[in-house]
Amino acid sequence: MSQTILLIGAGKIGRVIATLLSRSGDYHVRIADRVPAALDHIQKRIPSVETRVLNAESHEELVHLMQGCTAVISALSFRENPYVARAALEAGINYFDLTEDRQTTAAVKEIADGAAEGQVFLPQSGLAPGFVTIVTKHVMDWFDEIDTVRMRVGALPQRPTNALAYNLTWSTDGLINEYCNTCEVIHNRKIKNHLPLEGLEQFTLDGNVYEAFNTSGGLGTLCDTMDGKVRELNYKTIRYPGHRELMKFLLQDLRLNERRDLLKDVMEHSIPVTFQDVVIVFCTVRGHRNGQFVEKSDLRKMYAQEINGEIWSAIQLTTGAGVCAVIDLIQQKQLEGTGLIRQEQIPFEQFIQNRFGQFYETETFALD
Repeated sequence: MSQTILLIGAGKIGRVIATLLSRSGDYHVRIADRVPAALDHIQKRIPSVETRVLNAESHEELVHLMQGCTAVISALSFRENPYVARAALEAGINYFDLTEDRQTTAAVKEIADGAAEGQVFLPQSGLAPGFVTIVTKHVMDWFDEIDTVRMRVGALPQRPTNALAYNLTWSTDGLINEYCNTCEVIHNRKIKNHLPLEGLEQFTLDGNVYEAFNTSGGLGTLCDTMDGKVRELNYKTIRYPGHRELMKFLLQDLRLNERRDLLKDVMEHSIPVTFQDVVIVFCTVRGHRNGQFVEKSDLRKMYAQEINGEIWSAIQLTTGAGVCAVIDLIQQKQLEGTGLIRQEQIPFEQFIQNRFGQFYETETFALD
């Protein structure tokens, strides 16, 4: 008998989560959103889903909607996740989200402290934080002693055509949050906060030149986990050269980091969405193994794919597959616990062998 999963949020990522879970045959998806048109769009594509209009800020509505469900996924803006987590605690069901926001995760962690036996709270279950943390921890486990950990992730248009060399691929709120908030790192064995957009570097992969710079949230809880165990640990976002300089002009020189609603409006009206994207996940670890100072890396590039006659962008698939894999591991009792589970606690082999996690393993090709 299929389990009922409540999915809150019918946006770009919510649609692919609903598709993947429904196609598995093991989950009945109840999807809720405040916008009826978004729900209608999904139901036309996936007739089996159950749709409900919801105000996510109403605790009573949330708890009522969770009745009969075994888990809830919040695919909402980070601001609304604590409402969902508190309702999940009361309803006694498992909780998952996709947030990169550090304060939101801290709030969820506090809520998770009250979890019933066997009730799981697993925030940050997407791409970054999420899969990048799982695969980086897997690389770290190869070492006897770790010195430096570098995590680099980017969702990029395959064919950039504007001055920013960028297209919108996921949540604009989340993007702005990453570019404006402070960035947690470990530097000289101490946890510190660095400024966003700083730490600019360039590197080459497969003959292409990229830049990378500090952004917030991509490390998830890894700084706390690795405190005292590593000399350097940092996360940077990958873009094409020149992007960071223009964003720094917008956010700092024009001070749009102080007017985020205006910045969001400008970006969503000026920068088109693309489904022809590529996701790059690149982590590098240095340390000692068998008495030698060595380096080991993991590089993955994922492209858009067509599923059930619909093209899904690489960022939709990697984010959706990430959360679906950890949900599957928990709901199928392959991974158990109580309260907060961190991404770095999820075994890589279990994740990558999962039917959803295999999206990160299977070779894919760019769509023309």
